[in-house]
Amino acid sequence: MDPAIHKTSDVFGIQRDIPKNYVTRSNVDDLFVESLTQDKHIVVYGSSKQGKTSLRKYNLNPDEYITITCSNTTTLSQLQASILKEAGYTIEQSSTRTVNGESKINAKVSGGLNLGVARIGSAIATDMTDSEELQTLEVSLELDPSDTNDIIRALREIEFGRLIVLEDFHYLQIDIQEAFSYALKAYHENSNLTFIIVGVWLDENRLIQYNGDLTGRVLAVNADAWSDVQLGEVIEKGEAMLNLKIADEAKSLLITGCFESVYIVQDACFRICESAGIHQTASDLKSVGANIDVRSLVQEIVGEQSARYEAFLSAFSGGFQETRLEMYKWVLLPVLMAESIQLEQGISWSIIRRIVDENHPDSPINPGNLTQALAAVASLQVKTKISPIIIDYDQTRRLLNVVDRGFLVWLDYQDRAEVRDSVSLPRDPKGIIPRRLA
Repeated sequence: MDPAIHKTSDVFGIQRDIPKNYVTRSNVDDLFVESLTQDKHIVVYGSSKQGKTSLRKYNLNPDEYITITCSNTTTLSQLQASILKEAGYTIEQSSTRTVNGESKINAKVSGGLNLGVARIGSAIATDMTDSEELQTLEVSLELDPSDTNDIIRALREIEFGRLIVLEDFHYLQIDIQEAFSYALKAYHENSNLTFIIVGVWLDENRLIQYNGDLTGRVLAVNADAWSDVQLGEVIEKGEAMLNLKIADEAKSLLITGCFESVYIVQDACFRICESAGIHQTASDLKSVGANIDVRSLVQEIVGEQSARYEAFLSAFSGGFQETRLEMYKWVLLPVLMAESIQLEQGISWSIIRRIVDENHPDSPINPGNLTQALAAVASLQVKTKISPIIIDYDQTRRLLNVVDRGFLVWLDYQDRAEVRDSVSLPRDPKGIIPRRLA
């Protein structure tokens, strides 16, 4: 047993920091660490709440990277200005305009010479005291924040060498994601800077899809997959830290019923401990969970997200605006018809088209309308403030994926006919979705 005393909330449950029962996965952690040595940008992707942020925090020291959190209102200029601010620059708006009409910025930084700040384009001030001479170096640059070359020059000026982490990259508008994919090529070719892009999607080639020139310049790490063995290790490590034993049957039912969601496992174990009155490491070995109805417990966990999932269905079905075809509503139909095992595999474009055509009152639908709607499913969720996003479209493999595993579990407990009816879709739709979609 681990001799230290741990709070239950620091082991099981959902934490801001790295959970104490963090389990390294050779197919994820080892790949991530190995990727850091290859002088390429890294894309960490997967469903929400599957350990993407913990992966970075566990394997890197805080002084090895800076972090910028993206939002749906962030422009390319703002994103790159944020990089400079996190690197140590103070940013002020300039009265000078760029060629496209935007304001330039004044980027300033000052510090002791031991900070490694280059002298180029800088001024050195000297203060005399009775005991020592203190030298301070100041850098002041006028930059175009949308120009990647200017950002590289500014970071080179201060000999910046840390990793740059962009969290929630999927929240950026699609055109900004595409624009930054071109900037990444410039960062790779013209600097020694390495970016770690973190996004909620299941497409290994998302950035390459935006810019084919990134082929060979980025490495992808799939943080989504958790095997039953690895989930078992998460529970066992927590048991050892808290000096308890969760009933084998409860553990087995939890692992098989969580749809590979580590957050559901963590939350369920926390609630099992709380119901047994265990708030920290027990002085004597405790046995818990023998009388727990695991299915009801999981249903309770995902049920707390019911309002969010119902809001998603309502907002998504409404689309960006009212249209005659209501394509986004009909894109939901195969999602609300498919079994959970089918949703885990993703639903192909061809199946979506067939189901929509068999049920839409204006069928056959122009394939271009369907493709356009699918390409914008993430943007629509960002616009309607669905956070984190729930479904995403992989344009490379032409698959519609559920990227919120809690939604899979939630759907498993719903009356699908009633759910379809709630968004004005047929209660008894035509067509069959194949058991195996691969």
